Amino acid sequence: MVTYNRAQQAIPTVVLVGLESVGKSALFRNLTGEAPGDEANFRGSTVRVHRARLAGGAHDLVDTPGIRVRDDRMTARLALQQLRCADTVLLVARGTHISQELDTLMESVGSELAGRRVALVITFEDKAPAALAILARTAEHRYGIPTAVVNARNMNPAQHEQLRRVIEQAALLDFAPDHRQPIALLEVASVAQPEQTLFEHAWVGPWLALAALALLFVLPVYLAYHFADWAQPLLDAWLITPMVTRLEPLTSAAPLLYALLAGDYGLLTLGWYSFLWAFPVVLLIGVGVALAEESGLKDRITAALDPWLRRIGLSGRDLIPVLSGFGCNVVAVFQSRSCSACTRKACVSLIAFGSACSYQIGASLSIFNAAGAPWLFAPYLGALFVVGAIHTRFWHGKLANAGALPLAERAFLQQPTMRAAQWKVRTVLRQFLREAMPIFLLICLVGALLDYGGVTAWLSNVTAPILRILHLPAEAAPGVVFSIIRKDGLLAVNLGEGALIQAMSPGQIFTLVYLASTLTACLVTLWTIRAELGWRAALAVAGRQAATSLISALLLSQLGQFTISR
Repeated sequence: MVTYNRAQQAIPTVVLVGLESVGKSALFRNLTGEAPGDEANFRGSTVRVHRARLAGGAHDLVDTPGIRVRDDRMTARLALQQLRCADTVLLVARGTHISQELDTLMESVGSELAGRRVALVITFEDKAPAALAILARTAEHRYGIPTAVVNARNMNPAQHEQLRRVIEQAALLDFAPDHRQPIALLEVASVAQPEQTLFEHAWVGPWLALAALALLFVLPVYLAYHFADWAQPLLDAWLITPMVTRLEPLTSAAPLLYALLAGDYGLLTLGWYSFLWAFPVVLLIGVGVALAEESGLKDRITAALDPWLRRIGLSGRDLIPVLSGFGCNVVAVFQSRSCSACTRKACVSLIAFGSACSYQIGASLSIFNAAGAPWLFAPYLGALFVVGAIHTRFWHGKLANAGALPLAERAFLQQPTMRAAQWKVRTVLRQFLREAMPIFLLICLVGALLDYGGVTAWLSNVTAPILRILHLPAEAAPGVVFSIIRKDGLLAVNLGEGALIQAMSPGQIFTLVYLASTLTACLVTLWTIRAELGWRAALAVAGRQAATSLISALLLSQLGQFTISR
């Protein structure tokens, strides 16, 4: 969904405004019955504005990006744009941190509240119902606006009715907010606070966070690989080979059609690899990430790794977009809006270089499996991580202590709600089927046409000298070129039922997959970076990444000649 203006409004509009992780997206889902799609329960997750009709109501509800800190220009600006079109503003704050959050809200958007109807929602009702009821009465007295207390993650009918009531009764603030004067509000000591865990331990926390990340990403990839490894020969024997056999008469009757369907780059002989190897990764990583987000585990991981990430020019907050890149780099670039102004370019640079999207992971697994060397996947991910960290530190430097605010607050650890997790996974799968698969099938068609017209042979001759320096065969050029268009375009080297791959050594295969993965971000990601940061930033990302990729690939190819053999 996109932003809108008042002229487009057909009915009164209620705009949700609050800091990150206060429960706005959960409120949106509960009140509209719709999944926002791009949001999740972690810091900085709402990167677009979403609008839907209130269930059974006469208002539209708008979910705005969470305002993170006072220096967060992007999210504050998007929230302000929506406030100028609002009929009613619904401020959202956690009962556990209500004073700080209301102060920050008034400082960030208070000037836009003048003359608008306002109501307040206090979330985390389940942490201290009696204490938060006192806070609600205090807030109503202080601000002169109706206030509701809810459990945004699991609202009951009475809380739904309470929210509808405060929306209808929204009133003008009884004072003119002054962003220069912080507003104090009575705190109640009995309000529960997030518990202390080993994630907060100075020495144990980061290592525990890394172990949790392994469960979130390595385990799903491992399971997806074994499933695809089991399913591929079965599908080959029962489906693909019989279909290709039936199409063989086309080799003389309609050679171009045969090339498009069953040639080396055909929809049947190559296109199905993307689904088989990428879909399980998308599904399982989507499930793991959704559960971690809804449980609050991802916030703990982010905070624990903050000190380490600062050494390579990032803050703990930047980890979320980087991890999201393992699902889709484009979404990750959008989520980098939650980064501090001093770290966003470094974060985007690391996403483009080291965040192996689900399609890249699936393609890499397919190539390594076809080569009979699935064990190469672990050092491949290690190379992306290590070189990516060096790349980010070299081009962007170490993050100063005052460069971005540290993560001081702990998130609640709680049982995830299956409803929210299902929405998240459903959105990821829909994006894969509707956006990723059509693009890859298009690459197959383009590849088949180029091969049929002799272009791939010409391209191999042109790039042969460069690939020869890296000890790679010229026939691997199409895979590198197509990976620039889409990362799973690397599968183009899996032609001839894997004949080229079988002729290569493990060292060559490792270098090829690494080069295709890192030489540049895919064109869609680069276009997104251009839209977010401008042409200069996009060209800088592409140029720096190409330099790092070629130099490191050369070093890896030399190393592979001595340390990796069949």
